Amino acid sequence: MNIPADDQSLKKFLAYANLPALLPAIVQLTGDASLLSRFRPSASPMMGAVDGDHSEEDQAAIREIAFLALKTYRDGDGSFPPLPSDEQLTEMMNWCAGETIPPEYVPLAIEEAALAESDPRHFEWTARPTDEKLADFRVLIVGAGFGGVCAAIRLGQAGIPYTIIEKNESVGGTWHENSYPDLRVDVPNHFYSYSFEHNPDWSDYFSKRDELKAYIDAVSTKHRIDANIRLETEVLRADYDESNAMWSVLVRSSRGQEEVLTANAVISAVGMLNRPQYPDIKGVDSFDGPCFHSSRWDHTLDLEGKRVGVIGTGASAMQFVPRVAERASQLTVFQRAAHWASYNPSYRATIEEEFKWCLRHIPFYHSWYRFLLFWAGSDRVYPVFRIDPDWHEPERSIGLANDLFRQAATQHITEQLGSDPVLMKKCIPDYPPLGKRPLMDNGWYSTLCRENVDLVTEGIQEITPKGVVTDDGTTHEFDVLVLATGFHAGKFLWPMEIAGKGGVVLQDRWEGGENPRAYLGITMPDFPNMFCLYGPNTNPVIGSVIYMLECQTTYIMGCLREMLENGHKSIECRPEIHDAYNERLDAEMEHMIWRHPKVNSYYNNKSGRIVTNVPWTMFQYWDMTRSPDLEEYQIE
Repeated sequence: MNIPADDQSLKKFLAYANLPALLPAIVQLTGDASLLSRFRPSASPMMGAVDGDHSEEDQAAIREIAFLALKTYRDGDGSFPPLPSDEQLTEMMNWCAGETIPPEYVPLAIEEAALAESDPRHFEWTARPTDEKLADFRVLIVGAGFGGVCAAIRLGQAGIPYTIIEKNESVGGTWHENSYPDLRVDVPNHFYSYSFEHNPDWSDYFSKRDELKAYIDAVSTKHRIDANIRLETEVLRADYDESNAMWSVLVRSSRGQEEVLTANAVISAVGMLNRPQYPDIKGVDSFDGPCFHSSRWDHTLDLEGKRVGVIGTGASAMQFVPRVAERASQLTVFQRAAHWASYNPSYRATIEEEFKWCLRHIPFYHSWYRFLLFWAGSDRVYPVFRIDPDWHEPERSIGLANDLFRQAATQHITEQLGSDPVLMKKCIPDYPPLGKRPLMDNGWYSTLCRENVDLVTEGIQEITPKGVVTDDGTTHEFDVLVLATGFHAGKFLWPMEIAGKGGVVLQDRWEGGENPRAYLGITMPDFPNMFCLYGPNTNPVIGSVIYMLECQTTYIMGCLREMLENGHKSIECRPEIHDAYNERLDAEMEHMIWRHPKVNSYYNNKSGRIVTNVPWTMFQYWDMTRSPDLEEYQIE
């Protein structure tokens, strides 16, 4: 930590520090927990809210305390006191969040916010196998997005040989494949990142695609992932050989060369949003002009002065439509269903250099800021998604917290649309908020008010060489057509063919791929030594997918530890454990907003079952995946 010798500079930097994160950091730096009782807790756990809802007098006092503590640290020997006790950490969490947090969250906070000096999730052996034994064990990872890279890092720490198979020419997963205008993350960056690789230099609170891609590139390079990856190679099929407990994996390079690789274990990290879904519309291939899926954006195309049609109004469209509208002469957006979008003043805000300095140089500050974002953006808002059975207006919302969200979102939409009755009717959804993917307004509503923008809610009859014909018989002519129609989110591990014990095919087990199930979203009976990252029912509608991936990786590494330390050939989830878990999951899902009768989205399969989302709190899922219960497995 480099604290400036110039006291005025130090004071200048501290003026930009987020107080709810700053004071716990100073308490941890000094070991003086009495500081917490001198000031009331914050009431505003928000990114970018530097004052924490404190009075000007308290703000000045907290910053002066921090100034003196950092001066002492700067002029001292650079040592830190021991990690506070669990009781002290609970008090610090409560102060940071401005509300009472259950004390069982302490070990989670230590891990997720990296409150300790070392990485608590760093893989450690109980009894390290010999080098020869490790060299004979190989893991094959499918996919080099955030999940695959995380698994590779932990395998590397353990000394377990691995190979990543990646179909693209670079790491990054969805952040490599998608590059449409103004693509950015919708979870705060300082939480949407690895717990063991903090980045104090994000440009924005919600950074754009190129910066996220650069982050995963840098992490991959730091941990030497490049030496163990085969790019532009795709997995076609994987077969389990019961006689030797090995997987045979058929891969094909971009040049068409096929090869069979063998592995003791396979980790699927293919993600959920990487196979574009093209619309089932008559004539979709007949359009004469440029026509492409939003995830395959044509950057060679200049949209200046063009008539552009966009089919779809989901997360991707909500981000790129405002930018396209600035260049197109006419933009027509075809909407099948309206979406709720909330407003966040930090969504497009740039981070000041002084704030970055605080993250970079104040001991423990980055960790407490990350914890603040974790709590404010995950379990704290869980009740908004949970159905209150006694709620008196179940058609419009599912409970008080959900209804308050609806009111705020409706007010924002009304303000943005200027109470235009036609647009209001088109833009206010008829289902409770958050029933579909939560979206953030990126200038969407104000864009719909532009003279060169039309929002069409008529159904599409067909696509012709000249444009789109809607159900009312109107022909809309375009120069360019963009398909913002999402992904095959519910087709987990597709289109790979995976055959387990007895030749059972996973997609058949999953009823043609329509009903995917896995224990903890990670492992399935009859598929020994195969693990999923971001598998069925692990999509965190609240929180960060990277958080989930780290939880899953920890669990998988626990399974591999058991195999290697005890000389086992295979580990396989027991069917009754798998089935009981999914029964509990489905029962829990009935209490969640996604099962509301007015809600249908890519979360659901054809029968209405939720196959993507996790119904548990972030704490509950972390607790379930801390380590495998070996009684739940058949081990040979």
